[in-house]
Amino acid sequence: MTEVTKSDSQGEAKAEAKSRTVTGRVVSDKMDKTISVMISRVVKHPLYGKYMRRSTKVLVHDEQNTCHAGDFVSITECRPFSKRKAWQLVEVLERAEAQ
Repeated sequence: MTEVTKSDSQGEAKAEAKSRTVTGRVVSDKMDKTISVMISRVVKHPLYGKYMRRSTKVLVHDEQNTCHAGDFVSITECRPFSKRKAWQLVEVLERAEAQ
């Protein structure tokens, strides 16, 4: 019995460790409860060794529609909300300047 409990608790710990949290800039907020976030990262070229900037655009669930274009946000991976949306807003780290 205790072995089953241990394996269950280890499985839960692995599930929690699996969800990534990243930061990015909001590109679009024109959808209802959804924002588009650009995640930038730096990778090293395998042959030449030069560091290059790469980016990925993901759709993020924003339940309260709190984000606007230009905001710097923290997001985490979660269960899929739709075909392309499997990220969720954690917090707004920095608001965009009002124009």
